[in-house]
Amino acid sequence: MIHGYEPACIFLAIALSLPVATQAADHTGVFDHEDRQRTYLLHIPDSLPPGKRPLVLVMHGGGGNAATASRMSGMNAVADREGFLVVYPNGSGRFKRTLLTWNAGNCCGYALDRQIADVDFIRALIERLPLYYAIDTKRVYVSGMSNGGMMSYRLGCELSDRIAAVAVIAGAMNVACTPGTVLPVLAVHGTADEHVRYSGGKPIRNADCRHDRTDRALTDTMDFWVRHNGCTRHFRQVEDASLSIDEWTDCNGGAEVVLYTLKGFGHAWPGGQRGWRRGDDPDSVIQASEVIWAFFKHHSRP
Repeated sequence: MIHGYEPACIFLAIALSLPVATQAADHTGVFDHEDRQRTYLLHIPDSLPPGKRPLVLVMHGGGGNAATASRMSGMNAVADREGFLVVYPNGSGRFKRTLLTWNAGNCCGYALDRQIADVDFIRALIERLPLYYAIDTKRVYVSGMSNGGMMSYRLGCELSDRIAAVAVIAGAMNVACTPGTVLPVLAVHGTADEHVRYSGGKPIRNADCRHDRTDRALTDTMDFWVRHNGCTRHFRQVEDASLSIDEWTDCNGGAEVVLYTLKGFGHAWPGGQRGWRRGDDPDSVIQASEVIWAFFKHHSRP
């Protein structure tokens, strides 16, 4: 499930304890966690309103890295306009800066083989950044695609005490999920995705050849979150030849569940850029990063 296969654009800072600026609004950071150096890329808009601001995490896909996630998603432009911070964590891999993966349950690669403590790393990152930046800890959101989408589901399952909402693109929830509280969930998935199939099951195309994986069906995942959040009302907001939008509302704590089904769409960030030159076409009727922020901004933790 490799997309974003390219050399990383991130270089580790000399100091190991603080994020270090590389250009006007972008910072690289590195810190030791579980006997391993973990890194991330942080984007801070040049002009922010006063007070504490939301934080959006964007998790790269398998074989990618933080720079890939930034380029693919175009989330920085949304952050600049809307006034929030974006952090792109790096997974782990043999080459340190590229071909990185997340331990998302049954995927993927190096991180799964070595059972890397990625949930603990993200918890530490969420707790660390507000020590240095004006971040509203009740408005921390997680998004990601592919292996990063799978990791986003896992974080929603295990860090619901830290996360205000989750948005997943082309990912499957392949872990036993016992969230401590209700959680708003947005899913965006193409029906022609051959890497993480809409209907679940084994991938048609899978670059993670070392692991024989079976994915959970998207409808089953949505059913889980609808039940967990206690949603009692469902309606189809949009239905046409290219898109349907299902929304479950009247949920406990306002934790709505929303599904964007992109008909005939493959394995890509809708409205973004290709993860790699042979990646699926991202051209879409929606701009996923805009949809994600529109969903996130209405939710906060109590």
